[in-house]
Amino acid sequence: MLALEATEQIPAVRRLYGVATGSAGFNLTSWMKKEVKLTAGVETLFGTLDENLRLLESALHLTAHLKNSSLEIEGDEPNVGRMERILEDYAQLLREGVSFSNGDLLGYLKIVAGDPAASLRTLVVSGRHRQFGKKPIVPKSLNQRIYLESIDLHDMVFGIGPAGTGKTYLAVGMAIAYLLSRKISRIVLARPAVEAGERLGFLPGTLQEKVDPYLRPLYDALYDLLEAEKVERFLEKGIIEIAPIAFMRGRTLNDSFIILDEAQNTTGEQMKMFLTRMGFNSKMVITGDITQIDLPEGRRSGLLTAMDVVSEVSGIRFVYFDETDVVRHHLVQRIIRAYEQYSLFGNGTSRPAAAPPEGDTPAS
Repeated sequence: MLALEATEQIPAVRRLYGVATGSAGFNLTSWMKKEVKLTAGVETLFGTLDENLRLLESALHLTAHLKNSSLEIEGDEPNVGRMERILEDYAQLLREGVSFSNGDLLGYLKIVAGDPAASLRTLVVSGRHRQFGKKPIVPKSLNQRIYLESIDLHDMVFGIGPAGTGKTYLAVGMAIAYLLSRKISRIVLARPAVEAGERLGFLPGTLQEKVDPYLRPLYDALYDLLEAEKVERFLEKGIIEIAPIAFMRGRTLNDSFIILDEAQNTTGEQMKMFLTRMGFNSKMVITGDITQIDLPEGRRSGLLTAMDVVSEVSGIRFVYFDETDVVRHHLVQRIIRAYEQYSLFGNGTSRPAAAPPEGDTPAS
């Protein structure tokens, strides 16, 4: 059990500032310190080199110090209470035999730290009750959690944001979960076949061989989440279908989970055609990155048009991601941020000089 060793108000803090509220907006009248005794194994919550503990300190605006078998927490009373609940939930999960990879645990902690209503135990337990295939899918940011919940609650969801934020991967995971739980009977995955300087007719091979390279990211997600034999069997039986968006014309997709990937590369006509393919007992997820539009100059993205046209339609949900949701190498977040800053200054000629990254020193 976790036990509170001591609770004390910190009048010295109030005397130091001489006011009831500090400059950072903290309510100093509720500033407090608590010492929490840790049970065996709970220290694994803190992560490699205490990276998870540093995350919680920063997000909850408190300080935490390990003292033998206890953790001393100092901060605003509500946030100290949230930290206690995280420790208690983690201890309970350990007693129930739950184990974590540090990447998954870090994802859960980011969500709990960002959402006062979220509970670590509830997040973990609810995720375990869903079949995602051969591996669990853990939302690694608050927006990813909102995205998964939105797919459950709405029949049509747009996921818009930069590369690496999990838009497509999470959508494919949800589609597999719905298929394995028999909520739908097939999965339809579509992508625009944008020409990369070559016309499809001039590429060698059959039509399927011509378009397969454009659809490869969808195959990659399927093989990562399902056993190879299942993927092959589902593809052979038509339970999972992967096709260019042009193949959707004239169809009505009932009892299906339909995903359109790279939607920023559709035209307005293609987007309207795709959205109106939706049939009964179906879900549709549209993903795209409006900063990476590869259409010929002068053609407006169908995703941009859809954002204008259907964003207020009841039953449709838009979820927006940013660089903080990136789950690839940590450099990807920095690269996305750098390109966003570059775009603000045009060709960069009027950009201010960049400061060296934290921890780096300029060459002499």
